[in-house]
Amino acid sequence: MTSLPLTPMLASGALEFAFKNATLEGKITVGALVFVSLFSWSVIITKIIQLARAGRATRKFFSAYHESREALDIHRSGAKFDGAPAYELYTAGREELQFQLTKHPVVVKGEAKITQTGSDSVRVALEEAATHEALALEKGMIVLSTAVAGGPFIGLLGTVWGVMETFSGIARANAAILTAMAPGVAGALIATVIGLLVAIPAMFAYNFMVTTIRHLTQELDGYASRYANQIEHTYVDNRDIEEKITWALTKSEMGENTPAI
Repeated sequence: MTSLPLTPMLASGALEFAFKNATLEGKITVGALVFVSLFSWSVIITKIIQLARAGRATRKFFSAYHESREALDIHRSGAKFDGAPAYELYTAGREELQFQLTKHPVVVKGEAKITQTGSDSVRVALEEAATHEALALEKGMIVLSTAVAGGPFIGLLGTVWGVMETFSGIARANAAILTAMAPGVAGALIATVIGLLVAIPAMFAYNFMVTTIRHLTQELDGYASRYANQIEHTYVDNRDIEEKITWALTKSEMGENTPAI
């Protein structure tokens, strides 16, 4: 007993028949949609790789960060987490912290501290890094949103134009029969079909990626706050004003140079 062969997809040749009978305007529309589809798929593949890499690297970084006890432990260990947006925030905050410790230190009980102004500079550096990483994650998403919104309308334009040409030709030929209309209508409808084939994958990919990017950016915002607080607890001179004045007067009486408070 022989099994019936499976009918391959598009074996009926409907798309081929429709494309052959499409008008020049319809073929141009299909060509434009194919170009948009290729561009859209290149963005989809690139962003999937980028987001997957960012997710893996971020999980590794957070695992190492939660195990550290001090704000500069990861840097001192020499560990690298390339591709992790949170690591870029860590690097930006660490570099600003080291700059403040080098250029504007306040020595308290033999330990180098930074002023509240220096702490604000660290927070600004973290915010700028978070904004930069969020923009990098969102780069290219405009292509997908354009494909989702524009694909069906471009296809509809090609279809309406093709139907208009078909009916105009039938009117000129005075031959309003189905066999005369069918090829032109089929040729017109292919633009809508291609438009939907462009928009549907882009829509699913866009929704998935927007959710993933939102999750990553929320993690970045939360991490920026945690890291800034960790730096403030460890490296910021948090003495009250009376203690600072007393300390400055004591240093002055002893004839020692005092860092700016």
